[in-house]
Amino acid sequence: MLTRRILPAAWIVGGLAVAGSAQAHFYLQHPPSWKSQGPFGDPQKAGPCGEEAGGTPTGVVTPFQPGETVTITLEERIPHPGHYRVALAVNSRSELPADPVVTPGDTPCGSTVIQNPPVFPVLADGALKHTTVLSGMQMIKVKLPDNVRCTKCTLQIIEFMSDHDLNNPGGCYYHHCADISIGASTGTGGAGGTGATGSGGTGGSAGSSAGTGGTSGGAGGSGGAGGGAGVSGSGSGGASGGVGGSAGTSGGVGASAGAGEAVAAPRSQARALADYPCALSAALATRSRSLSRNP
Repeated sequence: MLTRRILPAAWIVGGLAVAGSAQAHFYLQHPPSWKSQGPFGDPQKAGPCGEEAGGTPTGVVTPFQPGETVTITLEERIPHPGHYRVALAVNSRSELPADPVVTPGDTPCGSTVIQNPPVFPVLADGALKHTTVLSGMQMIKVKLPDNVRCTKCTLQIIEFMSDHDLNNPGGCYYHHCADISIGASTGTGGAGGTGATGSGGTGGSAGSSAGTGGTSGGAGGSGGAGGGAGVSGSGSGGASGGVGGSAGTSGGVGASAGAGEAVAAPRSQARALADYPCALSAALATRSRSLSRNP
């Protein structure tokens, strides 16, 4: 004998009767799903998070703070009576509670238990309980624990469908998950160091005095490597000669060095310095002969 199942008027949508097979799909709007969704929210049958084929991971992790109230928004694209449950896994999806046990009624999906009050990891249960069509965007508000912090938790939203045939492999449930962080912080980079600066070179010493008729003049000091110009040196006056001798002329000013570059003394000054010992010996010999003649 052929039997007919009469659908309640509430499930006549747009003049078309919604089939009584497993069709109560919902679309998760916020927080964003961990996986891309089709127009009816697929994939969502296999627990705990819609593990069947279809969709690609989004990589989105939505940040929240401990104790913050999260507003979950969803849309039931293909309606059916039932309710929603929200749970949180901190370290691994294996922490998510199993789908509640279902007691069959007129259909395999008759009724199930609702935690009231919910016990962690369940954050809300029996939300949006309905026996008529849920039109448009729906909201579920849940408060995150004050003492939980994580960089990538799993917020699970499942729908229980009553008065319903089994879906494969989800039974009487549809599943969505969102990856979230709770109290995660990011550090800032340190400031860069400053470079060292070089110092200028020191100046050369003054030239030695010359003997009779001698000239002197020390060369200026060279600048240190990478430093500024060296301070120029200056020659001192020559020592006075012996009897009948004339005073030596003063040495010339030593040349200053550029940055990191030595400057040589003029050749005439270098020769004068080289001849200084001989000139001094001659002056002493002349002085000695003078004294021997005029005791």
